[in-house]
Amino acid sequence: MRQFVCPACGATNRAPEGKDPLAAKCGRCGEPLFNGRPAEVDAKGLAAHRASTKGAAVLLDVWAPWCGPCRAMAPNFAAAAKMLEPDVRLLKLNSEAEPQAAAGLGVSGIPALLLFQDGHAIARTAGVMSAQQIVAWTRQALAPAQARAPRGGRS
Repeated sequence: MRQFVCPACGATNRAPEGKDPLAAKCGRCGEPLFNGRPAEVDAKGLAAHRASTKGAAVLLDVWAPWCGPCRAMAPNFAAAAKMLEPDVRLLKLNSEAEPQAAAGLGVSGIPALLLFQDGHAIARTAGVMSAQQIVAWTRQALAPAQARAPRGGRS
C-alpha cells in the first residue's frame, strides 16, 4: 500500500497497489493527489509529508524569493515534477519564511535539494540544475534504496 499526503489539505491518503496514483483524489477534500507541480510547504507540512509518505520518495527544494539561482531553477523543478510523479513527491520550502526548518535540515546554501525516503534524508545537493539533471540525480540517488526493496509479496 502506498501512502501520500494531499498537497491541498494535508490529509494522508492510501493508494492501493495496482491503482494509478496519478488518478487518485484526496478522500477528504477531493483534490487530485498529484497535479504535475511541486507543492509549497511550511515546516509542519514538510514534517507531515516526511512522516506519512510511504512507497514513494520526497524531493524538497529549499529556496528563497530573493535568490536569483532559486528563481532560475524553479521552472526546472516544476518540469521535473511531471517526470518524477508519482514515485517522488516534489515539495518547495521557502527558507526566508521558514528559517528554522531550513536550518534544522542543515541547509547552508540555496537552492538546495534534499531527497527523503521513509522520512530520512538519503541525498542532498545544492546549486542550479536543469530538469533533466534533477531527474537523473534523483533516480541515481534512489537506485540503491530501490535495489534493497523487497520484490513481490506483501509488506
